Amino acid sequence: MISFASWSVLTVDFLVVLHLSLAGVTLAALLHLANAKWRFDIRLLSVSFFSLFPLAFLLLLILLFGGSMTFPWVGSFEKLPRWNNLGFLAVREILGFLAVGTLYGYFIKLQAKADQSPTDTHNFRTIAVMVPFAHVLFCTMVAWDFEMTLLPDWESSIYAMYHFVSAFGMYLAILVLTLYVLDKSGALVNPPDEYLYNYIAQMMLAFTILWVYTFFAQYLIIWYGNMPEETERLWRMQNGDYSVLFWTFFALKFVIPFATLVFPYSRHNPKVIIAVASSMALGTWIERYTWISGTYPTPHMPMTGFFDIGVTVLVFGAAVVILRSSLRRGQIIR
Repeated sequence: MISFASWSVLTVDFLVVLHLSLAGVTLAALLHLANAKWRFDIRLLSVSFFSLFPLAFLLLLILLFGGSMTFPWVGSFEKLPRWNNLGFLAVREILGFLAVGTLYGYFIKLQAKADQSPTDTHNFRTIAVMVPFAHVLFCTMVAWDFEMTLLPDWESSIYAMYHFVSAFGMYLAILVLTLYVLDKSGALVNPPDEYLYNYIAQMMLAFTILWVYTFFAQYLIIWYGNMPEETERLWRMQNGDYSVLFWTFFALKFVIPFATLVFPYSRHNPKVIIAVASSMALGTWIERYTWISGTYPTPHMPMTGFFDIGVTVLVFGAAVVILRSSLRRGQIIR
């Protein structure tokens, strides 16, 4: 039987794919609501990530079918909160997927014809207003189900925000990496202007600062409370078998990005931006794995087993193929 530590790799891959698909649409909606002029340069590429949503749904079904391997509390004899019920969890996650998929798909459809008439523009803006609310609500449920309540007695009032802020920062990193690769390979039909890298880098810096704020806001509340049912989970991660991963993701997600992007020169240098983006993307993967697998820690490290490597290559290989196909259909790349 596959260990929880290895199975956690699949859960992390699912969360990464899911947030990539969601954040692409949310970014396009936010830029439209803010009336950002550069939204026209990035919105088609950004919403193309939504093509990964069916892959995320397939991974969800696999994880739900896995049951006790995904959620160790399944089958527990202790009294669990009503929220921790596999049947209820499956229903709310599937219904959430269907609702969000419908809304986001409609947003993309309206975006394609938003400038054709005043009515289309009005309808598009109305849906755009709904997207950030849907993103926050749905990602809150995902954060609780797949990370926070893995340990039924552990809770944090800020965990959901900490989770989706981290994921959105990761999306910005993957977005600029994708843009750079397509740009330098000559695949883009309309190559971007240099300022686009700077704008995304500014957002990466902003979300790096917001992420570390939510990280310490949660950490300090737990530390000052000093209640064993809350502190034990953090102590196991930062001082136990997962301590190397814990401090690694903190360095990759805050120390390196902040110390680099805080300087204007770095935010105008695409190569530096790409290096920082790689750090943020890797750091987020390690962060998600640390929180999930570290809930029930073992000496097992990620990517040291055949299942870990195989499932990750398969998931992200499929994601690349799907995204490239979407970009070609949208005539974004040749």
